[in-house]
Amino acid sequence: MKKIKTAFIMGEHPYDVPYFQQMFNLIEEIEIYPQSLEMFATSPKKSREMYDVVIFYNFHMKTPAKGSVEKTAMEELGNNGQGILILHHALLAYPDWPLWSEICGIGNRKFGYYPNEQVPCHIEKSGHPITAGLSDFVITDETYTMDEPGDGSEILITTNNKNSMKNIGWIRQYKKSKVFCYESGHDNDVYSDKNFREIIKRASLWLAERS
Repeated sequence: MKKIKTAFIMGEHPYDVPYFQQMFNLIEEIEIYPQSLEMFATSPKKSREMYDVVIFYNFHMKTPAKGSVEKTAMEELGNNGQGILILHHALLAYPDWPLWSEICGIGNRKFGYYPNEQVPCHIEKSGHPITAGLSDFVITDETYTMDEPGDGSEILITTNNKNSMKNIGWIRQYKKSKVFCYESGHDNDVYSDKNFREIIKRASLWLAERS
């Protein structure tokens, strides 16, 4: 199978780089291209559109300025059908930008956060390619409390952790693109979990229309 070309967008938030890279090295189906949001935005349009999937793991709080290359690049998301994965703290990015709220499916993204939580993960929909055949599992992760995803979102994974939003994994459509939003993904406690890696792999396959 041809590998899934995946842009990994980071910025404005630290993360465990070696362990994160190690996780993707273990997912043979994915060919990952780490880059800052600025590098992604300033790349030629044809280069941005070569990716099958774009994973956002950035934490930019300020809405991109009108006319900026960042705003232009983000406004073009969804036009060519490449998959979009919004991972962990990227759900919290751009709190005042309606575009990002539409992609995530949550209008009000004001949040609380709780590190080192035990998170029981329940497979809410076992018939979807991302979750088919998976059993419930428990991870240690940072959780968020905020509004739940709204209309147009299909819930795949939930939790009963009181310091987390209930719905922690969901899919939706944004223009021509499939979207998967996933609350999990703080550090190597999660990166090293086989269930998390399997979900990231399957999500990438689904977003790239390989499953």
